[in-house]
Amino acid sequence: MRQMILLFSHSLSDAQKSDARENYGVEAFVPMPVDMQKLWSAIPAQSGDISTHIQPIKAFVEDISHRGDVVLIQGDFGATYALVNYCQSLELVTLYATTKRNVVENSIDGKMVKTSVFEHVRFRRY
Repeated sequence: MRQMILLFSHSLSDAQKSDARENYGVEAFVPMPVDMQKLWSAIPAQSGDISTHIQPIKAFVEDISHRGDVVLIQGDFGATYALVNYCQSLELVTLYATTKRNVVENSIDGKMVKTSVFEHVRFRRY
C-alpha cells in the first residue's frame, strides 16, 4: 500500500487527496505526530545548524516509510532541502504542491477588499 507522508503545516484539501490518489497511487495519508508537527512549524530562525532540530522528523520518516512511498514536503527552505535530500536517499518520491491564486475583490463598507483564494493545481516532483 503506497502512502503519502505529510511533512508540511496544513491539512490536505480534497483536491490534493484526489490528485495524490489518481496520479501517485496513494492509498493512505500519514500526518506527522503533533510533537513533530510543532517542530516542523517552528524551525528556529536564529539557529545556524538545524540538523538536530529535524532529526526526530527524519527518524519518523525512516520508521514509517517504504521504498516508493510519497512524501509531501513544504516548509522552511533549509529544512525542506535537508528532508528532500534525505527522503530521496531512502528512495521515496518527494513532492510539493503547486497552486493557482485567484484574487476576489469585494466592496465592504465602501472599501475595496482583496482576498486571495489558493486553488490546488498539481503536485510536482523535487
